[in-house]
Amino acid sequence: MNTFPLTHDQLVELTKKYQTPFYLYDEKAIRDNMRYFNKAFSSFPEFREYFAVKALPNPYILKILKSEGAGGDCSSLPELLLCEKAGITGKHIMFTSNNTPAIEFKEAYRLGAIINLDDITHIDFLSDALGGKLPETICFRYNPGPLKKGGNAIIGKPEEAKYGLTREQMIEAYKICRERGVKHFGMHTMVASNELNPDFFADTAQIIFDLVLDVQKECGVNIEFVDLGGGLGIPYKPGQKKLDLEYIAGKIHELYVQKIVPAGLDPLAVYFECGRPITGPYGYLITTAIHHKDIYRNYIGVDASMADLMRPGMYGAYHEVQVSGKENMPKDHIYDVTGSLCENCDKFAVQRELPEITEGDILIIHDAGAHGRAMGFNYNGKLRAGELLLRPDNSIVQIRRQETIEDYFATLDFSGLDSFN
Repeated sequence: MNTFPLTHDQLVELTKKYQTPFYLYDEKAIRDNMRYFNKAFSSFPEFREYFAVKALPNPYILKILKSEGAGGDCSSLPELLLCEKAGITGKHIMFTSNNTPAIEFKEAYRLGAIINLDDITHIDFLSDALGGKLPETICFRYNPGPLKKGGNAIIGKPEEAKYGLTREQMIEAYKICRERGVKHFGMHTMVASNELNPDFFADTAQIIFDLVLDVQKECGVNIEFVDLGGGLGIPYKPGQKKLDLEYIAGKIHELYVQKIVPAGLDPLAVYFECGRPITGPYGYLITTAIHHKDIYRNYIGVDASMADLMRPGMYGAYHEVQVSGKENMPKDHIYDVTGSLCENCDKFAVQRELPEITEGDILIIHDAGAHGRAMGFNYNGKLRAGELLLRPDNSIVQIRRQETIEDYFATLDFSGLDSFN
Protein backbone atom coordinates (compact mmCIF):
# COMPACT_ATOMS: atom_id res chain seq x y z
CA MET A 1 0.00 0.00 0.00
CA ASN A 2 1.40 3.40 -0.99
CA THR A 3 1.48 6.21 1.54
CA PHE A 4 -1.46 8.53 0.94
CA PRO A 5 -0.03 11.82 -0.38
CA LEU A 6 -2.07 14.20 1.83
CA THR A 7 -2.10 14.69 5.57
CA HIS A 8 -5.32 14.14 7.50
CA ASP A 9 -5.81 17.89 7.93
CA GLN A 10 -5.29 18.49 4.21
CA LEU A 11 -7.83 15.79 3.37
CA VAL A 12 -10.37 17.25 5.79
CA GLU A 13 -10.00 20.65 4.12
CA LEU A 14 -10.36 19.04 0.68
CA THR A 15 -13.64 17.37 1.67
CA LYS A 16 -14.99 20.78 2.67
CA LYS A 17 -14.50 21.98 -0.91
CA TYR A 18 -15.42 18.79 -2.77
CA GLN A 19 -18.24 16.55 -1.59
CA THR A 20 -17.37 12.91 -1.10
CA PRO A 21 -17.17 10.48 -2.71
CA PHE A 22 -14.44 11.52 -5.13
CA TYR A 23 -11.31 10.08 -6.69
CA LEU A 24 -7.89 11.62 -6.12
CA TYR A 25 -4.91 10.87 -8.40
CA ASP A 26 -1.26 11.63 -7.65
CA GLU A 27 0.30 13.13 -10.80
CA LYS A 28 3.92 13.04 -9.64
CA ALA A 29 3.68 9.38 -8.67
CA ILE A 30 2.08 8.51 -12.02
CA ARG A 31 4.81 10.37 -13.91
CA ASP A 32 7.59 8.73 -11.91
CA ASN A 33 6.02 5.33 -12.46
CA MET A 34 5.71 5.86 -16.22
CA ARG A 35 9.40 6.82 -16.35
CA TYR A 36 10.31 3.68 -14.42
CA PHE A 37 8.30 1.61 -16.88
CA ASN A 38 10.05 3.15 -19.91
CA LYS A 39 13.49 2.79 -18.35
CA ALA A 40 12.94 -0.88 -17.50
CA PHE A 41 12.25 -1.74 -21.15
CA SER A 42 14.81 0.63 -22.68
CA SER A 43 17.03 -2.27 -23.79
CA PHE A 44 14.76 -2.95 -26.77
CA PRO A 45 15.39 -1.14 -30.09
CA GLU A 46 11.93 0.40 -29.86
CA PHE A 47 9.55 0.25 -26.93
CA ARG A 48 6.23 1.91 -26.27
CA GLU A 49 3.62 1.62 -23.58
CA TYR A 50 0.13 2.06 -25.03
CA PHE A 51 -1.81 3.03 -21.91
CA ALA A 52 -5.07 1.07 -21.69
CA VAL A 53 -7.56 3.92 -21.86
CA LYS A 54 -10.30 1.74 -20.38
CA ALA A 55 -8.41 1.74 -17.07
CA LEU A 56 -8.65 5.51 -16.52
CA PRO A 57 -10.43 7.31 -19.39
CA ASN A 58 -9.71 10.91 -18.48
CA PRO A 59 -8.07 13.25 -21.04
CA TYR A 60 -6.02 15.00 -18.34
CA ILE A 61 -4.44 11.70 -17.34
CA LEU A 62 -3.91 10.76 -20.98
CA LYS A 63 -2.17 14.06 -21.65
CA ILE A 64 0.15 13.49 -18.69
CA LEU A 65 1.04 10.03 -19.96
CA LYS A 66 1.51 11.31 -23.53
CA SER A 67 4.07 13.80 -22.24
CA GLU A 68 5.93 10.82 -20.74
CA GLY A 69 6.01 8.97 -24.06
CA ALA A 70 2.95 6.75 -23.77
CA GLY A 71 0.44 6.04 -26.48
CA GLY A 72 -3.15 4.93 -26.01
CA ASP A 73 -4.72 1.50 -26.31
CA CYS A 74 -8.35 1.98 -27.34
CA SER A 75 -11.30 -0.36 -27.73
CA SER A 76 -14.19 1.98 -28.61
CA LEU A 77 -15.10 5.16 -30.46
CA PRO A 78 -15.23 7.36 -27.33
CA GLU A 79 -11.79 6.09 -26.27
CA LEU A 80 -10.42 7.03 -29.69
CA LEU A 81 -11.86 10.51 -29.32
CA LEU A 82 -10.43 10.83 -25.81
CA CYS A 83 -6.97 10.09 -27.21
CA GLU A 84 -7.47 12.67 -29.95
CA LYS A 85 -8.49 15.27 -27.34
CA ALA A 86 -5.31 14.50 -25.42
CA GLY A 87 -3.17 14.83 -28.56
CA ILE A 88 -2.57 11.10 -29.05
CA THR A 89 -3.02 10.20 -32.72
CA GLY A 90 -1.51 8.13 -35.53
CA LYS A 91 0.64 5.13 -34.68
CA HIS A 92 0.55 6.19 -31.04
CA ILE A 93 -2.96 4.67 -30.91
CA MET A 94 -3.45 0.92 -30.83
CA PHE A 95 -7.08 0.10 -31.63
CA THR A 96 -7.75 -3.32 -30.11
CA SER A 97 -11.44 -4.15 -30.03
CA ASN A 98 -13.77 -7.08 -30.56
CA ASN A 99 -17.17 -7.30 -32.25
CA THR A 100 -16.35 -3.85 -33.59
CA PRO A 101 -18.94 -1.67 -35.39
CA ALA A 102 -17.89 -0.34 -38.78
CA ILE A 103 -18.03 3.28 -37.63
CA GLU A 104 -15.32 2.58 -35.05
CA PHE A 105 -12.99 1.06 -37.64
CA LYS A 106 -13.56 4.15 -39.80
CA GLU A 107 -12.64 6.46 -36.94
CA ALA A 108 -9.53 4.47 -36.08
CA TYR A 109 -8.46 4.67 -39.72
CA ARG A 110 -9.12 8.42 -39.81
CA LEU A 111 -6.85 8.91 -36.82
CA GLY A 112 -4.13 6.78 -38.39
CA ALA A 113 -4.27 4.26 -35.55
CA ILE A 114 -2.78 0.80 -35.72
CA ILE A 115 -5.79 -1.45 -36.19
CA ASN A 116 -5.47 -4.74 -34.33
CA LEU A 117 -8.01 -7.27 -35.63
CA ASP A 118 -9.62 -9.80 -33.32
CA ASP A 119 -10.89 -12.28 -35.90
CA ILE A 120 -10.03 -13.45 -39.41
CA THR A 121 -13.51 -12.44 -40.65
CA HIS A 122 -12.72 -8.86 -39.66
CA ILE A 123 -10.39 -8.53 -42.65
CA ASP A 124 -13.34 -8.34 -45.03
CA PHE A 125 -15.44 -6.39 -42.53
CA LEU A 126 -12.71 -3.77 -42.19
CA SER A 127 -12.23 -3.62 -45.96
CA ASP A 128 -15.96 -3.08 -46.49
CA ALA A 129 -15.98 -0.34 -43.83
CA LEU A 130 -13.12 1.44 -45.62
CA GLY A 131 -14.63 1.22 -49.09
CA GLY A 132 -12.77 -1.84 -50.30
CA LYS A 133 -9.27 -1.05 -49.04
CA LEU A 134 -7.13 -2.11 -46.11
CA PRO A 135 -4.69 0.00 -44.07
CA GLU A 136 -0.99 -0.26 -44.86
CA THR A 137 -0.43 -1.63 -41.34
CA ILE A 138 -2.42 -4.49 -39.81
CA CYS A 139 -2.03 -6.34 -36.53
CA PHE A 140 -3.74 -9.54 -35.41
CA ARG A 141 -4.56 -10.72 -31.91
CA TYR A 142 -3.40 -14.24 -31.14
CA ASN A 143 -5.21 -16.59 -28.79
CA PRO A 144 -2.72 -19.35 -27.89
CA GLY A 145 -5.44 -21.59 -26.47
CA PRO A 146 -4.07 -24.54 -24.49
CA LEU A 147 -0.47 -23.49 -25.23
CA LYS A 148 -0.87 -20.99 -22.39
CA LYS A 149 -1.39 -23.34 -19.46
CA GLY A 150 -3.50 -22.44 -16.47
CA GLY A 151 -4.93 -19.20 -17.71
CA ASN A 152 -5.70 -16.37 -15.32
CA ALA A 153 -8.46 -16.04 -12.74
CA ILE A 154 -9.84 -12.80 -14.17
CA ILE A 155 -9.45 -13.21 -17.93
CA GLY A 156 -9.98 -16.98 -17.90
CA LYS A 157 -8.32 -19.81 -19.81
CA PRO A 158 -7.33 -18.69 -23.33
CA GLU A 159 -9.30 -21.51 -24.96
CA GLU A 160 -12.43 -20.30 -23.16
CA ALA A 161 -11.89 -16.60 -23.98
CA LYS A 162 -13.73 -14.82 -26.78
CA TYR A 163 -10.62 -12.99 -27.97
CA GLY A 164 -8.19 -13.55 -30.79
CA LEU A 165 -7.34 -15.94 -33.64
CA THR A 166 -6.05 -19.50 -33.50
CA ARG A 167 -2.58 -20.27 -34.80
CA GLU A 168 -3.96 -21.64 -38.06
CA GLN A 169 -6.10 -18.54 -38.53
CA MET A 170 -3.13 -16.27 -37.82
CA ILE A 171 -1.10 -17.89 -40.60
CA GLU A 172 -4.00 -17.60 -43.04
CA ALA A 173 -4.75 -14.01 -42.04
CA TYR A 174 -1.22 -12.80 -42.73
CA LYS A 175 -1.23 -14.55 -46.11
CA ILE A 176 -4.53 -12.90 -47.06
CA CYS A 177 -3.39 -9.43 -46.04
CA ARG A 178 -0.04 -9.78 -47.78
CA GLU A 179 -1.83 -10.72 -51.02
CA ARG A 180 -4.17 -7.74 -50.60
CA GLY A 181 -1.37 -5.23 -50.37
CA VAL A 182 -0.84 -4.71 -46.66
CA LYS A 183 2.78 -3.63 -46.18
CA HIS A 184 3.42 -3.65 -42.45
CA PHE A 185 2.45 -6.26 -39.88
CA GLY A 186 2.25 -6.61 -36.13
CA MET A 187 1.25 -9.33 -33.68
CA HIS A 188 -0.60 -9.02 -30.38
CA THR A 189 -1.77 -11.17 -27.52
CA MET A 190 -3.38 -10.61 -24.12
CA VAL A 191 -3.84 -13.64 -21.92
CA ALA A 192 -3.85 -12.36 -18.34
CA SER A 193 -5.18 -9.69 -16.03
CA ASN A 194 -3.59 -8.57 -12.75
CA GLU A 195 -0.93 -11.29 -12.92
CA LEU A 196 1.84 -11.13 -10.29
CA ASN A 197 4.03 -13.99 -11.49
CA PRO A 198 6.87 -12.27 -13.41
CA ASP A 199 7.77 -15.39 -15.37
CA PHE A 200 4.26 -15.45 -16.84
CA PHE A 201 5.19 -12.57 -19.16
CA ALA A 202 8.42 -14.13 -20.41
CA ASP A 203 6.44 -17.26 -21.20
CA THR A 204 3.96 -15.13 -23.18
CA ALA A 205 6.82 -13.46 -25.07
CA GLN A 206 8.28 -16.85 -25.99
CA ILE A 207 4.95 -18.00 -27.44
CA ILE A 208 4.66 -14.81 -29.49
CA PHE A 209 8.28 -14.83 -30.69
CA ASP A 210 7.90 -18.45 -31.81
CA LEU A 211 4.80 -17.53 -33.82
CA VAL A 212 6.61 -14.52 -35.31
CA LEU A 213 9.23 -16.94 -36.66
CA ASP A 214 6.54 -19.29 -37.98
CA VAL A 215 4.80 -16.43 -39.80
CA GLN A 216 8.09 -15.38 -41.37
CA LYS A 217 8.73 -18.92 -42.57
CA GLU A 218 5.21 -19.91 -43.68
CA CYS A 219 3.86 -16.58 -44.95
CA GLY A 220 6.92 -14.72 -46.17
CA VAL A 221 5.91 -11.88 -43.86
CA ASN A 222 8.20 -10.05 -41.44
CA ILE A 223 6.49 -8.96 -38.26
CA GLU A 224 7.67 -5.44 -37.38
CA PHE A 225 6.23 -5.12 -33.88
CA VAL A 226 4.80 -7.30 -31.14
CA ASP A 227 2.29 -6.08 -28.58
CA LEU A 228 2.59 -8.29 -25.52
CA GLY A 229 -0.66 -6.93 -24.10
CA GLY A 230 -1.04 -5.93 -20.50
CA GLY A 231 -2.03 -7.95 -17.48
CA LEU A 232 0.79 -6.84 -15.19
CA GLY A 233 -0.67 -6.86 -11.72
CA ILE A 234 -0.22 -4.68 -8.66
CA PRO A 235 0.02 -5.78 -5.02
CA TYR A 236 -3.46 -4.99 -3.73
CA LYS A 237 -3.10 -7.16 -0.62
CA PRO A 238 -0.63 -6.78 2.24
CA GLY A 239 2.32 -9.09 1.73
CA GLN A 240 2.03 -9.23 -2.05
CA LYS A 241 5.21 -8.29 -3.92
CA LYS A 242 5.40 -5.59 -6.58
CA LEU A 243 6.47 -6.86 -9.99
CA ASP A 244 10.12 -6.30 -10.85
CA LEU A 245 9.91 -4.75 -14.31
CA GLU A 246 13.68 -4.95 -14.87
CA TYR A 247 13.50 -8.70 -14.28
CA ILE A 248 10.60 -9.10 -16.73
CA ALA A 249 12.31 -6.94 -19.36
CA GLY A 250 15.56 -8.88 -18.93
CA LYS A 251 13.86 -12.24 -19.42
CA ILE A 252 12.06 -11.02 -22.54
CA HIS A 253 15.27 -9.49 -23.90
CA GLU A 254 17.08 -12.82 -23.49
CA LEU A 255 14.40 -14.41 -25.69
CA TYR A 256 14.69 -11.54 -28.17
CA VAL A 257 18.42 -12.13 -28.57
CA GLN A 258 17.93 -15.89 -28.75
CA LYS A 259 15.09 -15.95 -31.27
CA ILE A 260 14.52 -12.63 -33.04
CA VAL A 261 18.07 -11.47 -33.76
CA PRO A 262 19.23 -14.67 -35.52
CA ALA A 263 16.10 -14.60 -37.72
CA GLY A 264 17.08 -11.20 -39.09
CA LEU A 265 14.04 -9.52 -37.56
CA ASP A 266 16.04 -7.07 -35.42
CA PRO A 267 14.95 -4.32 -34.84
CA LEU A 268 11.55 -5.62 -33.74
CA ALA A 269 9.51 -3.12 -31.73
CA VAL A 270 8.12 -4.36 -28.42
CA TYR A 271 4.95 -2.82 -27.02
CA PHE A 272 2.83 -3.20 -23.90
CA GLU A 273 -0.69 -1.92 -23.25
CA CYS A 274 -0.83 -1.74 -19.48
CA GLY A 275 -3.28 0.32 -17.50
CA ARG A 276 -3.39 -0.99 -13.94
CA PRO A 277 0.37 -0.93 -13.18
CA ILE A 278 0.68 2.62 -14.52
CA THR A 279 -2.05 4.43 -12.58
CA GLY A 280 -3.63 1.82 -10.30
CA PRO A 281 -1.51 2.37 -7.16
CA TYR A 282 -1.78 6.15 -7.41
CA GLY A 283 -5.51 6.65 -7.32
CA TYR A 284 -7.68 6.78 -4.19
CA LEU A 285 -11.44 6.71 -3.64
CA ILE A 286 -12.32 9.08 -0.81
CA THR A 287 -15.57 8.41 1.03
CA THR A 288 -17.22 9.38 4.31
CA ALA A 289 -18.72 7.09 6.95
CA ILE A 290 -22.38 8.07 7.36
CA HIS A 291 -23.94 5.12 9.25
CA HIS A 292 -23.08 2.24 11.49
CA LYS A 293 -25.23 -0.83 11.95
CA ASP A 294 -24.80 -3.65 14.45
CA ILE A 295 -26.75 -6.87 13.80
CA TYR A 296 -25.21 -10.27 13.09
CA ARG A 297 -22.20 -8.34 11.86
CA ASN A 298 -20.99 -4.80 12.41
CA TYR A 299 -21.41 -2.60 9.36
CA ILE A 300 -20.05 0.79 8.41
CA GLY A 301 -22.10 2.52 5.73
CA VAL A 302 -20.26 5.03 3.52
CA ASP A 303 -21.44 7.53 0.93
CA ALA A 304 -19.66 5.70 -1.91
CA SER A 305 -21.04 2.48 -3.34
CA MET A 306 -20.26 -0.30 -5.76
CA ALA A 307 -21.45 2.14 -8.45
CA ASP A 308 -18.25 4.09 -7.72
CA LEU A 309 -15.87 1.12 -7.38
CA MET A 310 -17.14 -2.14 -8.82
CA ARG A 311 -14.13 -4.41 -8.33
CA PRO A 312 -14.80 -5.67 -4.77
CA GLY A 313 -18.42 -6.52 -5.52
CA MET A 314 -17.78 -7.90 -9.01
CA TYR A 315 -14.58 -9.89 -8.40
CA GLY A 316 -14.34 -10.08 -4.63
CA ALA A 317 -11.24 -7.95 -5.13
CA TYR A 318 -9.29 -6.66 -2.15
CA HIS A 319 -8.63 -2.94 -1.63
CA GLU A 320 -6.88 -1.62 1.44
CA VAL A 321 -9.09 0.69 3.53
CA GLN A 322 -7.46 3.44 5.56
CA VAL A 323 -9.30 5.48 8.18
CA SER A 324 -7.81 8.94 7.84
CA GLY A 325 -6.37 10.29 11.07
CA LYS A 326 -6.61 6.92 12.83
CA GLU A 327 -3.59 5.23 11.26
CA ASN A 328 -1.91 4.74 14.64
CA MET A 329 -4.98 3.44 16.43
CA PRO A 330 -5.34 -0.31 17.07
CA LYS A 331 -7.32 -2.28 14.49
CA ASP A 332 -9.53 -3.85 17.10
CA HIS A 333 -12.90 -3.71 15.33
CA ILE A 334 -14.19 -5.98 12.57
CA TYR A 335 -16.44 -4.39 9.97
CA ASP A 336 -18.08 -4.91 6.65
CA VAL A 337 -17.73 -1.55 4.87
CA THR A 338 -20.73 -1.12 2.62
CA GLY A 339 -22.44 1.20 0.17
CA SER A 340 -26.15 1.85 -0.27
CA LEU A 341 -27.03 -0.16 -3.38
CA CYS A 342 -29.86 -2.68 -3.16
CA GLU A 343 -27.31 -5.46 -3.62
CA ASN A 344 -25.64 -7.41 -0.84
CA CYS A 345 -22.37 -7.55 -2.80
CA ASP A 346 -22.08 -3.75 -2.42
CA LYS A 347 -19.16 -4.02 -0.01
CA PHE A 348 -15.68 -2.47 -0.10
CA ALA A 349 -14.39 -4.68 2.71
CA VAL A 350 -15.70 -7.83 4.36
CA GLN A 351 -14.88 -8.75 7.94
CA ARG A 352 -11.95 -6.33 7.86
CA GLU A 353 -9.94 -5.45 10.97
CA LEU A 354 -10.01 -1.65 11.26
CA PRO A 355 -9.83 1.05 13.94
CA GLU A 356 -13.13 2.05 15.48
CA ILE A 357 -15.06 4.09 12.89
CA THR A 358 -17.62 6.73 13.74
CA GLU A 359 -19.91 8.78 11.54
CA GLY A 360 -17.97 11.55 9.81
CA ASP A 361 -14.71 9.63 9.55
CA ILE A 362 -13.05 9.84 6.14
CA LEU A 363 -12.08 6.52 4.56
CA ILE A 364 -9.38 6.19 1.89
CA ILE A 365 -9.76 3.22 -0.45
CA HIS A 366 -6.36 2.50 -1.96
CA ASP A 367 -5.19 1.25 -5.36
CA ALA A 368 -8.26 2.62 -7.12
CA GLY A 369 -6.47 4.43 -9.93
CA ALA A 370 -7.39 1.88 -12.59
CA HIS A 371 -10.73 0.22 -13.33
CA GLY A 372 -12.29 2.35 -10.60
CA ARG A 373 -14.20 5.44 -11.79
CA ALA A 374 -13.98 3.94 -15.29
CA MET A 375 -16.30 1.08 -14.31
CA GLY A 376 -18.83 3.32 -12.59
CA PHE A 377 -22.52 2.95 -13.35
CA ASN A 378 -25.92 4.42 -12.52
CA TYR A 379 -27.81 1.48 -11.02
CA ASN A 380 -30.26 2.65 -8.33
CA GLY A 381 -29.93 6.08 -9.90
CA LYS A 382 -26.49 6.56 -8.36
CA LEU A 383 -24.49 9.50 -9.62
CA ARG A 384 -20.86 8.80 -10.38
CA ALA A 385 -18.05 10.40 -8.42
CA GLY A 386 -15.87 13.25 -9.59
CA GLU A 387 -12.10 13.14 -10.07
CA LEU A 388 -9.37 15.35 -8.63
CA LEU A 389 -5.71 15.58 -9.57
CA LEU A 390 -2.92 16.34 -7.12
CA ARG A 391 -0.36 18.28 -9.16
CA PRO A 392 3.42 18.09 -8.52
CA ASP A 393 3.26 21.58 -6.96
CA ASN A 394 0.71 20.23 -4.42
CA SER A 395 -2.17 22.17 -5.97
CA ILE A 396 -5.37 20.23 -6.63
CA VAL A 397 -7.53 20.59 -9.73
CA GLN A 398 -10.85 19.03 -10.60
CA ILE A 399 -10.52 17.00 -13.79
CA ARG A 400 -14.04 15.59 -13.80
CA ARG A 401 -16.96 16.93 -11.83
CA GLN A 402 -19.45 14.73 -10.03
CA GLU A 403 -22.51 13.73 -11.99
CA THR A 404 -25.74 15.59 -11.28
CA ILE A 405 -29.43 14.75 -11.41
CA GLU A 406 -29.56 16.79 -14.62
CA ASP A 407 -26.91 14.51 -16.15
CA TYR A 408 -28.92 11.46 -15.17
CA PHE A 409 -32.06 12.80 -16.83
CA ALA A 410 -30.25 14.23 -19.87
CA THR A 411 -30.98 11.33 -22.22
CA LEU A 412 -34.64 10.98 -21.23
CA ASP A 413 -37.42 12.41 -23.40
CA PHE A 414 -40.23 13.75 -21.22
CA SER A 415 -42.01 15.57 -24.05
CA GLY A 416 -44.76 12.99 -24.58
CA LEU A 417 -45.05 11.76 -21.02
CA ASP A 418 -48.33 13.55 -20.16
CA SER A 419 -50.15 11.95 -23.09
CA PHE A 420 -48.68 8.49 -22.53
CA ASN A 421 -51.06 5.86 -21.09
